[in-house]
Amino acid sequence: MKYTRLTKEQLEELHPEFINFLATQSITAEEWDRLKTEKPHVAEEELDVFSDLVWEGVLQKVEYLENISEQQMHLFHMAEKEMKLISVKVMNPEIDLRNDEGFAWFKKNWQSDFVEYLVASKAYTEDPHMDRFELIKEGAVITRGDLYRWFDQIIGE
Repeated sequence: MKYTRLTKEQLEELHPEFINFLATQSITAEEWDRLKTEKPHVAEEELDVFSDLVWEGVLQKVEYLENISEQQMHLFHMAEKEMKLISVKVMNPEIDLRNDEGFAWFKKNWQSDFVEYLVASKAYTEDPHMDRFELIKEGAVITRGDLYRWFDQIIGE
């Protein structure tokens, strides 16, 4: 398995797609039930293959990721040849960017001396999908990129 197995909830949400996946493997509903009881390791392998296929499809489309913690925002643009980062650090220990109050403070004070910015870029490894997946594993979430694009315009990169 290249990535990670989808959760039970994710698999339930993708049930129709999983049925189609099994059909492409010529596995009927009855055969699937039999596999789960008689050959659970084969059933597990099928779940792993399906999970990797889903991840590949998702990761291929990812353009923006955000990882926001109490005092930092890491905003990523997954460009064609490299990952671009806008990093925001708040030097006010009373602020938590993850809640509305903290973010409201930030919106008022984003140009103050209490906020630092860093812009960087990094070439992908030989596997850009895995680069994206690693960021997600570290807590980044897929977004439409509104925050990244706003900062990109402000900073004038």
